[in-house]
Amino acid sequence: MRDEVFASPIKKQFEFDASVASVFDDMISRSVPYYDAAQRLVCDVLAKTLDDGARVVDLGCSTASLLMALAGLRGDLRLLGVDSSEAMIEQAGRKASAFGAKIELACADILEYDFEGADAVILNYTLQFIRPIKRADFVKRIYSNLNAGGVFVFSEKLVFEDKTLTKNMIEIYENYKEAQGYSRYEISEKRKALENVLIPYSEAENRQMCAGAGFARVECLFRWGNFATFIAFK
Repeated sequence: MRDEVFASPIKKQFEFDASVASVFDDMISRSVPYYDAAQRLVCDVLAKTLDDGARVVDLGCSTASLLMALAGLRGDLRLLGVDSSEAMIEQAGRKASAFGAKIELACADILEYDFEGADAVILNYTLQFIRPIKRADFVKRIYSNLNAGGVFVFSEKLVFEDKTLTKNMIEIYENYKEAQGYSRYEISEKRKALENVLIPYSEAENRQMCAGAGFARVECLFRWGNFATFIAFK
């Protein structure tokens, strides 16, 4: 379905409710530049990196599109998707069933869910929705729950430290969204709904958070402007 969530006035902050879940795949692919290409790259990297039977946990899995793509590349992997939105998990379950993908799904708060013994943990534009006061401790928990040699893959919207670059990038990004078919009204309404809900860090802050959690190194897999995908190695 086509995303028209913000075509009408919204009187609440952004949340991953049924209205968003029903159009999420369209929303994310039109809102995040080169989203599909970046996710294919993540799947290709994990398919080449992980050992036979490795356990992959996607925290904030939304409709499980990434896990489904990964299942298509590596049928031996043990895949688990976790999301706190019941509507998202329901959508993910229907998609997995329709395509015959073997994916375990759980509706739960990722801050409390037990995912010990993972070989790879994925957070796809999820950390930015976790309150900053809890974010560093959560990344430390991810590190401690990864097996030796495990990887942490995460995508985030970023902020720039340079104010002029920040201003210019906002304009460039809004022009990009307009080119994807969103009206200026929809763009404005979504921006207001996300205020104080989506709180991005800079690239340096994300790297420092991973280093502080114990990760040996962090590499950038993909970047367009203020959107980036990283892989951190335990």
